[in-house]
Amino acid sequence: MAKTVAVLLADGFEPLEVVAPVDILRRGGVDVILVSLKDSLPVTSAQTITMMADVSISTIDLSNSDLLMIPGGSLGVQNIGLSQAATTEIARRMEANEPIAAICAGPMVLGNMGLLGGRKAVCYPGCEEDWPKGVYQPGKDVEVDDNLITATGPGTAIPFGLTVLEYLEGEKTAKQVATSMLIK
Repeated sequence: MAKTVAVLLADGFEPLEVVAPVDILRRGGVDVILVSLKDSLPVTSAQTITMMADVSISTIDLSNSDLLMIPGGSLGVQNIGLSQAATTEIARRMEANEPIAAICAGPMVLGNMGLLGGRKAVCYPGCEEDWPKGVYQPGKDVEVDDNLITATGPGTAIPFGLTVLEYLEGEKTAKQVATSMLIK
């Protein structure tokens, strides 16, 4: 049975941080569900690119997915932080040590919820200012800390997607997808 990833989409998301990882995951055989945090399915990015989500957050049980992904985009991250359904699932997953992946400003959701103490993570530079000492790992593009995968921004969306794929499906699958995409 294929693994599933639920990607949280809120108005103001960063499109590269959704499209690149989703493309990689789907190439690797992972079922990806784009989840709108609104009742409607069209979601508009920070660059006014509209994407169509698969489902609304009110119609899905996020706990059934193998991994929850939080893209960046400062307004998108603010909107995720305002969603009771999203933050409840994020807190539950961190408590249960279930997989979460967050990129760019996305890890700020975890930081703002007080969920990064004792962890290692990266984010878009400057988004880590309120994190506990020792959490931020400068100089890294992608950080894996047990169930938590984080990355720095749009330019790292491909390595982030490959890391998430490797986490879910193994190194062999991730290497096959990278090779087929001409990623060195």
